[in-house]
Amino acid sequence: MLPMIFSFIIPAVTMRLFSEEMNVGSYETLLTMPVSFTDIAVGKFLAATLFCGCMLFPTLSYPIFISFIGDVDPGPVIGGYTGALLLCGAYSAMGIFASSLTRNQIVAFIIGASLCFTLTILDKILFFVPASITEIVSFIGADVHFQSISKGIIDSRDILYFLSVIFIGLSGTYLVMQEKN
Repeated sequence: MLPMIFSFIIPAVTMRLFSEEMNVGSYETLLTMPVSFTDIAVGKFLAATLFCGCMLFPTLSYPIFISFIGDVDPGPVIGGYTGALLLCGAYSAMGIFASSLTRNQIVAFIIGASLCFTLTILDKILFFVPASITEIVSFIGADVHFQSISKGIIDSRDILYFLSVIFIGLSGTYLVMQEKN
């Protein structure tokens, strides 16, 4: 359920990170600063991810209060929060990429939500995909990797998946920024 919710909330958070700056004209001012495109993209990514992480912070009270009643298995709790932060980062990178493509915040939201929603439901529409590439398409979906981590099974393939999505999103943002310069 969290990947589905994040696929709409995180693009709403990131939709104005670049598009509003381009619309207002402060993007040109930002480019005159002594920072590289990489610094700008990574800074906005870290800000969006930290903001989304702060949205998760109040939910830490649930396992704490439940531990007063009974035993809490720390594996799924730690895995769930780790997966949520990685999912936050991946969707933030996609949202920042979408925001860097356009001046319009609504268009940035639609592009970002479409990218994130596609990553979320990709493993659920496998019956439309030819059997020869089903496993590849299943691996591209974010929900499978999040579910694996949230069970407390932290697999290097899942971590690598989220880091790859983050890298692709930030690389796309960097390329768009270079092209617009």
